[in-house]
Amino acid sequence: MTIADSHRETRGRPSPEALLASAQREGRGRLKIFLGAAPGVGKTYEMLTSGRARRTEGVDVVIGVVETHGRSETQALVDGFEIVPRRLVDYKGRALDEMDLDAILARRPALVLVDELAHTNAPGSRHPKRHLDVEELLARGIDVYTTLNIQHVESLNDVVAQITRIRVRETVPDSIVDRADDIEIIDLTPADLIKRLEEGKVYLGKTAKRAVANYFSPGNLTALRELALRRTAQRVDDQLLSHMQEHAISGPWAAGERLLVCIDDSAGAPALIRHAKRQADRLRAPWSALHVETPQAAALPEAAKTRIANALRLAAQLGAEAVTLPGQDVAGEILRHAAAGNVTQIIVGKPAKPRWREWLKPSVSHELINRAGDIGVHVVALREQTADADAGVSAIGKPGFSARPYLAALAYVAVALGAAELLSQIMDLRNIALVFLTAVLASAVTAGLWPALFASLLGALALNFFFIAPLYTLTIADPENVVALGFFLLVALIASNLTARVQRQANAARQRARTTEDLYLFSKKLAGTGTLDDVLWASAFQIASMLRLRVVILMPEDGTIAVRAGYPPDDTLVDADIAAARWAWEHDRPAGRGADTLPGAKRLYLPLRTGRTAIGVIGLDDDKDGPLLTPEQQRLLDALADQAAVAIERIQLVADVDRAKLAAEADRLRSALLTSISHDLKTPLASILGAAGTLRDYRQALPEEDRTALLATVIDESERLNRFIANLLDMTRIESGAMEPNAALVDVADVVGSALRRAAKITAGHPIETALPDDLPMLRLDPVLFEQVLFNLLDNAAKYAAAGSAIAIRARQDGGEVLVTVTDEGPGLPPTDLERVFDSFYRVRKGDQVRAGTGLGLAICRGFVEAMGGTITAANRTDRSGAVFTIRLPAESQPKPLEPQT
Repeated sequence: MTIADSHRETRGRPSPEALLASAQREGRGRLKIFLGAAPGVGKTYEMLTSGRARRTEGVDVVIGVVETHGRSETQALVDGFEIVPRRLVDYKGRALDEMDLDAILARRPALVLVDELAHTNAPGSRHPKRHLDVEELLARGIDVYTTLNIQHVESLNDVVAQITRIRVRETVPDSIVDRADDIEIIDLTPADLIKRLEEGKVYLGKTAKRAVANYFSPGNLTALRELALRRTAQRVDDQLLSHMQEHAISGPWAAGERLLVCIDDSAGAPALIRHAKRQADRLRAPWSALHVETPQAAALPEAAKTRIANALRLAAQLGAEAVTLPGQDVAGEILRHAAAGNVTQIIVGKPAKPRWREWLKPSVSHELINRAGDIGVHVVALREQTADADAGVSAIGKPGFSARPYLAALAYVAVALGAAELLSQIMDLRNIALVFLTAVLASAVTAGLWPALFASLLGALALNFFFIAPLYTLTIADPENVVALGFFLLVALIASNLTARVQRQANAARQRARTTEDLYLFSKKLAGTGTLDDVLWASAFQIASMLRLRVVILMPEDGTIAVRAGYPPDDTLVDADIAAARWAWEHDRPAGRGADTLPGAKRLYLPLRTGRTAIGVIGLDDDKDGPLLTPEQQRLLDALADQAAVAIERIQLVADVDRAKLAAEADRLRSALLTSISHDLKTPLASILGAAGTLRDYRQALPEEDRTALLATVIDESERLNRFIANLLDMTRIESGAMEPNAALVDVADVVGSALRRAAKITAGHPIETALPDDLPMLRLDPVLFEQVLFNLLDNAAKYAAAGSAIAIRARQDGGEVLVTVTDEGPGLPPTDLERVFDSFYRVRKGDQVRAGTGLGLAICRGFVEAMGGTITAANRTDRSGAVFTIRLPAESQPKPLEPQT
């Protein structure tokens, strides 16, 4: 069977991930990067040349931004292009010109040329970096040609700094290069580039000489060329793999070497991995390590699982991609994975089992050789394998022998023998054989393969001894019975093997289903939690219960990392653990027990992160020696940790949004307060200062009437300023929750009278109408607060109503409530402002004749009324223009005391 046969059923089925990536590119513009190893290699020149070629093909091409740097040959190519004018940005008194993104989007060409992709835009631009402008152009379906030097790629920044001893500050993320549809290398030999420098075609004068002496040395340029070529080759290799997956091409296409090393629980796996590493280094090829986990893996001893985990960990440390796949057909799973990854060479270890076992069941290496097709298979003989295996037998040993499964098989055969004895009078030999076969199947289901084989042998002997003539001997007289017994034994062996295999697969399926169900319930639990503590405790409990480990979760707090949850609850960490947890957090790598860093810690600490950022650290430990996690447990931990991290991030994002809303609201209130102070509070201060200054400078020259008027102005404006400040203090009390009404039974008429006397100056230009029935019940409220409410309402009415218009205060009982209304004859309230008038610092648009205010009076009214258990609403009058404010307060059941008799 060839690899083509093994993949026939999947041929024609493209990779869903590749199709999704292709669908995401639909409607987007195409990005082509002209990549160079250093400035001056001709990237801009080549971009303009390619743009001219596209324009001659009838494509609508414009220049978004091109930097000629004074080079005449580059300027000659620019001439003739339509250039979108740049926009000017004022920055610290300097005019900076930037690409006009909005103008390009409005022009909407088919192709735009954008030079210097890594450029940082001027402050105040829509995007801080030019590559984000390019992203927006691509999202709008506009193709982009752009230029980039290899030293500006983010992942290579440190390497370039080490080579050139100059760190480049402007970088672009690698994702930009990875998403590019085309990359064209613009290359010059170091000698040619240095010659261009000396001729002044890159830099001028002394700048060129300094560049040749420092950055543009032949060694530096050679290293940068290699970086550019390797990065481009990596991108082309990814494009090739995406193309194969998108079109369901099984491959391999040996455009580049890819190695796959296959490991199992043998002691030679580490040596095999090191051999694959050396081979990958020689070929300079990417490589990966694969372990296929079969249903039999559940029965492996812990030592074998530890060997697998250590081998995968070693592969990851050596730079491989460590992969574990579940499957029954090991060779088939390896070939499927190899075809999907365009692997060209598979490395396996030489089988250690005897030759006669190869005849019964071919080894994985032989099956790979027979079925690999165009993929090369390397079978490696490892000298240390036998020695390691022998040493491992005594150290690790095999699982301890248990007689219980064999006793169970013996019991099944005994029961079958008794049943056969009862049925032997009415049944022939063939039917009696089925009774023993049932015992074999029962042994396979309940006890496993080897007890089932034991039951097969016992069943054959019992059938021969008790039921095949001559009876009670192992001699068989009839040759036909010999054949029957032989076939019974063969059928029993096959049935026991198949039943045991199905049982293992069923157990594995049940385990995976149980794990999937636990993960689903965990995800459902996390979705219903609303606080960070609930998420942390649920995560710690779930991980501890599913992995049977002790768990602590640490998160950053006050510049350090601290325990936030644990199961079983334990928040004590020794110094070694604290250091390991902090190192794991700061470096985003595992630390502690079993890791390469700080292995003396009690726990293993793993970063807890999402795709966006690291959010914490998870610590694991148990009482056993050796590695904490098997490959299966590692995958389960990854799934649990990913769900927990996403839930934690969700809680944090919600908190961030709430904090942002509060900050925005605080900024709005602060701005409104500053505006109010700068405008409204300034007015009474100006009047006070003016009147006081006039009295000080011209007191003797002023007549008595004028001095009295100026003093009255000072007093009135001071009282007005005092009211403003009192309103601010009252609003602060309300918002801080410090409002505690001092409730008592009061008469509404008394409070109304007190408020009218206090507001006499404010309402002097308005006739006051009152309608307060004598039978109003007493109200339990704070008379000081209620008086302030009425005073603010009267002040508001006098402020907005014209002089001479009436202000009315009325009260009536409505069931169990008392309604107090304050009406005026002003212009009324806009319908859209009926609720907003109670917001802090909000003021209805008013004319010049209206007195200034802070916009806090009505907000204070609502706060005071609600603190006393009532409500306040605003509406417009229906009989004429004007506003009406209605206060509803609960009536006291106690009747008003009677007036004393005279």
